[in-house]
This record gives sequence, structure tokens and C-alpha cells, in this order.
Amino acid sequence: MIEAVRRIAYEVYARRLRAQLADVSPPRHVAMVMDGNRRWARQMGFDDATVGHRYGAEHVHEVLRWCADVGIRHVTLFLASVDNMRKRESDEVENLMRMIEEVVAEPLLRPANPWQLHLAGREDVLPDSTRHALKLAEDATSGRGGDFHLTIAVGYDGREEIVSAVRALLEREARAGATLDDVAQRLTAEAIAAHLHTGGQPDPDLVIRTSGERRMSGFLLWQAAYSELYFCDVYWPGFRKIDFLRALRSYAARSRRFGA
Repeated sequence: MIEAVRRIAYEVYARRLRAQLADVSPPRHVAMVMDGNRRWARQMGFDDATVGHRYGAEHVHEVLRWCADVGIRHVTLFLASVDNMRKRESDEVENLMRMIEEVVAEPLLRPANPWQLHLAGREDVLPDSTRHALKLAEDATSGRGGDFHLTIAVGYDGREEIVSAVRALLEREARAGATLDDVAQRLTAEAIAAHLHTGGQPDPDLVIRTSGERRMSGFLLWQAAYSELYFCDVYWPGFRKIDFLRALRSYAARSRRFGA
């Protein structure tokens, strides 16, 4: 009885939130830091905290459906940083990579899935099987014309991305015969942005981080310069549709100044 009342209350509140957003344009691009998988597993009483990675990975496609339903066509998900790969126990990293392969990448291959995959991060720090699974999904979804774009950031570090972008720009200019002084005179933010992993994609309008942590942790440091930030206390596997709608409501209520 109590559970039924809770479900009804949840649905009523969710409808109210949707009504509040009915006449509001959604953000074009939402980026999310999917944090708190292990803490959620411990909170739920699992002896193996890495079970949270499976629940977190399975939750990805549900959240993508929410995004598509409200017209958000660009989503970037932070799955694992370079530090995650280097500093966590090898068994945990292996489990996380397997979840990315089986639960995140494979469903993208289904013809009914509308999302076109893009990758951000260092391929060289990924296991061969993970690199292959992600590349397979990226190639298989490249021809989709639905204009839904999913970027997965794995083996990612925002500072390394900026360094790599500048290096790539310098190398291109050197091949064209430009001197360092020539490059310095012509260097622009747009030229560097074009060489980022996300080159050609819009910057995120809204960045959501779950788990209560209030920091960027190296995520999209360049791209999120003018993004609106939203932090919520729930762990990623427990991130509900009402939490998502609350984030959109918060975004809609803000007056974006773009640094002014």
C-alpha cells in the first residue's frame, strides 16, 4: 500500500515537472558525470561495490531515452578518466571496461537505437577489447541520420585533451611550412577547439554531476567554460527521471551570461 502511494506521488510530481517545462526549449547539449556507482552499491547492501558499475551502465540507455524524449540531441557521458584507469584496482577497472563493452556499446548497434556514437579520450589506455567494441559501435552508427549524437568520454582527461589539441595544431601548421611565429600570430580559440576530441560539436549547455561531488574532475574543461552546472546528491544508478527534470527546470530558470 505504501509503495503504491509512493508511485502515485512520484507520477504526479513528474507530470508537474513536465508541465513546467512544456513551453521551455531544452538545452541543445547536456553532459553528465556519472558518479557514485560504487557508493550506490554499498548503500544498497551489495558486498561487491563494483556491482554498481553494471547498474550504472544499464542506466545509461534509460537516461538517453529521457534526453531524446525532451529533444536533447547531443549528450556527452563521462565514463572513466585516465586517473580511474591508472589508480583503481585492476579487477575493478576490468569490470568497468567489460560493462562499457557489453552494456553501453553493444546496445548502440541495434538498428532501433537512434544515437550516433563519438569517442573522446585516449585509446591507448583502453584494453584492446574495449577499444574494439567502442570503435565498432562508432563505425556502425556513423551513418545514422537522426541527428542524435552521443559522446562517450573514457580514458579521458581534459587537460591532456587541450595539450593534444595544441600539439595537433602545431604539427599541422609545421607540415604546411609555417613558423612558430606565424602560428603565434594566427592562433585563436576556435583553431584549438577544432582539434579537441569534440571538434565540430556544440559545447555543452548544461553539465550534470551526480553523487553530491561539486567539482569538474577534469571533464570538458575547455568546452564547459560557459556551461551551466547542476550538482545533485543522488548516486548515478539512483538518478531518477524527476532528478533529470529538476536539472532541466534549474537550467530553464537561469539567465545565461556566457562569462559576462
